[in-house]
Amino acid sequence: MDYVFSERAKNLKPSAIREIFKYAADPEVVSLSAGNPSPEAFPSKEIAEISAKIFAENPTSVLQYSVTEGYTPLREYLKDYLKSSQNIGSEKDEILITSGAQQVMDLCSKALLNEDDVVVCEAPSFIGSLNTFRSYNGRLAGVTVEPDGMNMEELENALKSNKNVKFIYTIPNYQNPSGVTMSLEKRKKLYELALKYSVLILEDNPYGELRYSGEPLPSIKSFDTEGIVIYAGSFSKVVAPGLRVAYTVAPREIFQKLVVCKQGSDVHTNIWAQRICYEFIANYDFEGHLEKLRSIYRKKADFCMELLDKYAPKIKYHKIDGGLFIWCSLPEGTDMPEFCKTAVENKVCVVPGNAFLTDENQSSQCFRINFSTPDDVQLEKGIKILGKIADEYIK
Repeated sequence: MDYVFSERAKNLKPSAIREIFKYAADPEVVSLSAGNPSPEAFPSKEIAEISAKIFAENPTSVLQYSVTEGYTPLREYLKDYLKSSQNIGSEKDEILITSGAQQVMDLCSKALLNEDDVVVCEAPSFIGSLNTFRSYNGRLAGVTVEPDGMNMEELENALKSNKNVKFIYTIPNYQNPSGVTMSLEKRKKLYELALKYSVLILEDNPYGELRYSGEPLPSIKSFDTEGIVIYAGSFSKVVAPGLRVAYTVAPREIFQKLVVCKQGSDVHTNIWAQRICYEFIANYDFEGHLEKLRSIYRKKADFCMELLDKYAPKIKYHKIDGGLFIWCSLPEGTDMPEFCKTAVENKVCVVPGNAFLTDENQSSQCFRINFSTPDDVQLEKGIKILGKIADEYIK
């Protein structure tokens, strides 16, 4: 029969990254495309201990239905932790536990976006969030990402020229895919512009704890005296992505709508996984674990940048001091999808930059490398291949 899809679904395209994963499944292919944490990063022993204790003492507590808002001890712990460590949250905010940070984007879109409402996004930005906004028929307005974050002049022009802007979406720390961290000056300016034009800010911070050097910058949410910032945090990069546990700190009125929307999506986040996260951050050496992660990723990032300098000097890149990604570029006019296709044919996967743009049909001379998943041997092999292909393309 002929299947008739909704207007919302019929124009959606598969995630470019998920499509590339199909090639990356080949054991001969070096995958520099996924955003996966390093296999060394998982606290497997601790998770096994916590699970064994829960199932020995009170298995029903993680096998029965739970409340939509999330496991209360986890919510209370996060409330205190975020306030004391980053000044995030006020008496006007509430915390909702979600099934990954991706669900925060989905619930915010469901609760806030009407047909043809505008989301102002960094360009480039995380493809998963962009596809979520598209799935609710939101229109995307891209703002160029500079070495210190969003171009503020472009941002104000986007807020001026677009009607029905509902929120500004930003990843201020070690941005995916660019690796850029927004400066303090621009964080304050972004908040000022959002107030001026009466729009919300959706601040996505999955990588903030993965800082290798320098001092941490305050979150935009920490400036929020007017209840205009929705903050998203996640355990995916600091505990394990397979648990699918994240959270949002939102003004109470928005929180209440997000809870209702979540009830229609999945009722509640996996309670066993929530218990794992709570026990790990509250009763184990979580700060020591974070230091271990920073050490792992600092070493991997430095090694990857050394390899690029040694084997791929024609590939330009933005140096990073945190996160999991390096944003690379080739000269103007490079057919980036073709370059990435050639790379796959030579057994290495990277993601073309146009996949991260608000307009996927726009050309890009950039591609994203993820260095956290492959081991050193694979990483060296992959960068050597990319360097050779780049030499041929630039000739």
